[in-house]
Amino acid sequence: MILKASQRAGAKQLAWHLLNERDNEHVSVHELRGFVADNLVDAFNESYALSRGTRCTQFLFSLSLSPPERESVRVEVFEKAITDIEAKVGLAGQPRAIVFHEKEGRRHAHCVWSRIDPERMRAINLSHFKVKLRDVSRKLYIEHGWRMPAGLIDSAERDPLNVSRAEWQQARRTEQDARALKALFQECWAASDSAAGFQHALDARGLMLARGDRRGVVAVDFRGEVYAVARWAGIPTKAVRARFGDGAMLRPVAEVRAQIAARLNEKLTGFADETTREFEEAAARLEAKRRRMVVSQRGERRDLADAQARRSVEEARTRSQRLRKGLLGIWDRVVGRHAKLRRQNEIETDAAARRDAVERQALIDRQLACRRELRNELRATRSAHLDELTWLKRDFVEIDSMKQVDMTAEVGPHTDEPHKRRRRSGPSF
Repeated sequence: MILKASQRAGAKQLAWHLLNERDNEHVSVHELRGFVADNLVDAFNESYALSRGTRCTQFLFSLSLSPPERESVRVEVFEKAITDIEAKVGLAGQPRAIVFHEKEGRRHAHCVWSRIDPERMRAINLSHFKVKLRDVSRKLYIEHGWRMPAGLIDSAERDPLNVSRAEWQQARRTEQDARALKALFQECWAASDSAAGFQHALDARGLMLARGDRRGVVAVDFRGEVYAVARWAGIPTKAVRARFGDGAMLRPVAEVRAQIAARLNEKLTGFADETTREFEEAAARLEAKRRRMVVSQRGERRDLADAQARRSVEEARTRSQRLRKGLLGIWDRVVGRHAKLRRQNEIETDAAARRDAVERQALIDRQLACRRELRNELRATRSAHLDELTWLKRDFVEIDSMKQVDMTAEVGPHTDEPHKRRRRSGPSF
């Protein structure tokens, strides 16, 4: 499991953070050991009061234990891991508190120790505790057969998304079939008998006519690519000039590009607003579902605790009735029957405690699975939203770059292909 720890102060703030039920679906204080107080806030304040007799300012050692997401980890596993850790870092026997949190379908634990040794009135030195915790973490993954994170195998692999902002925002390009594009130009030319008709036909297919610097009449698509009309329509240049003249009636390529960029910006902004609105509505529905689920699951846990408490009382009453009183009780002690019954009661009490723990763990696992399924649904929704926004952002970058390209270099004099703007290299997401 992932282990994260720090030396810290702020006893009251830490206690309220651990008891926070607003951000956690379930919170349970599992253990308070070595404190006089019987609640978390007062226990941590004890550590603070003791630290006032020393020069230590970071008198608490706070540890979080996060097991793999899909693993069912029993309480005993957490307890053993905590015991091993306190022995490893030198906090064995120190006062400690263990709190369990459940959030977004995952269960993890927090353990907080007091660093102050009351006998010597000094803080325990926790040298190289991060290295020691890493070793314990590796051991836990190996011992339980969990898949070890790459960061624990090789520290160089901790951040797999170590990419620059420029790489992340690289423009997305869609390649077009040259034959289909030529057929489009030829169809528009054949279907029109005037400059206005040809322009209208191209507009309907996402192409706008413009006045090129060297090629006379050109067409610009929504990505800013420039196409020589004569070449792509497969007609003589003089036929284009006969219909358009010198192209003075057309706007320059730069102006057409600016118009396309403005229209695209408006369109993409609308798309971004729409996808954000859809995600917020879906997230709100899932959050409402999660809250209803948490309320229901808390009720299930209370019902189980109440049922176990009632059953425990009944079983204790049954066991106590086996032990006879008065003269019969004295006779049972003489013949040894009383001792046998006591051993039987103790065995049944232990078995009942184990049975109750298994029932609680089974309920917790079932509830975690339900919340994990809901969380995965939210993750999928969020991932789809972020993917769409990422593509839209890249399109915005493409629009900005459209305005900055040198117009005179857009169409080469000896090629039928539109000029390809240079793409920045980067990872493929």
